[in-house]
Amino acid sequence: MLQELVAHQLFYNFGWREDFFELAETLESSRTVGYMQELARELHVVIPVNFFEQAGQAYFNTTAVVDADGTIAGTYRKSHMPLGPPTCYEKYYTSPGDTGFGVFDTAAGRIGCCICWDQWFPEAARVMSLRGAELLIYPTAIGSDCHDHWRTAMCGHAASNMVPVVAANRVGAESASGGHSTTYWGRSFITDHFGTVIAEAGTDDDEIITASVDPQGADRDRAAWGLFRDRRPDLYRPLLTMDGSTDGPAAPPRPPPPSTSASKEHSASSV
Repeated sequence: MLQELVAHQLFYNFGWREDFFELAETLESSRTVGYMQELARELHVVIPVNFFEQAGQAYFNTTAVVDADGTIAGTYRKSHMPLGPPTCYEKYYTSPGDTGFGVFDTAAGRIGCCICWDQWFPEAARVMSLRGAELLIYPTAIGSDCHDHWRTAMCGHAASNMVPVVAANRVGAESASGGHSTTYWGRSFITDHFGTVIAEAGTDDDEIITASVDPQGADRDRAAWGLFRDRRPDLYRPLLTMDGSTDGPAAPPRPPPPSTSASKEHSASSV
């Protein structure tokens, strides 16, 4: 996996500039995605690649999950959009994603994909885990001002769902003329399904890190711990509201049971 918006500098940290919209690519014509498709096919590896997508009149921060045969297993559009002037103007350039939190079947297993700011929302990791993700991936662009918080949050996703996490972060300093300068922390990492970091990159240079994880062991441990067995979805309706002060939308009513006479008639006709 590669870091967020791998094809160019992280332009949305450089202010409001309409010329940056020219960097957007459609999925079908993207040179970034196309190159990774060729590389995945040649090396027989799965490559999730993050790019600046244009779809009609909309713009998204998107990851295309390229399977080992070069086909696209699916796409995910970033759901949570940050805005933090003077260092982050992403909300100016992109709309909130409309794909939901997908899980994609690939040659490397079932991959759940989020992007950077999504990492602060445990609901996303839980949805992907409930849908059977065997690995959670986060291409990111985190500076040196919040790195410990960044890593702790994603280790928590791994531990709470008992699913390994991979985070690929930008590294080094980036700046544009008249724009803000950011130093990215690096320290991309991989955890096991208990949230323990088992591989980590440094803070200065591009690196490749690898690790082995155990999806079958994660399944066994998750079942034994009962983390999903003991969930109480009936108590979580406040999560469907913005302020948490109401119960949220009511669950749809269950259909009424068949009447006694109808049941007896059906039973008699069956006999």
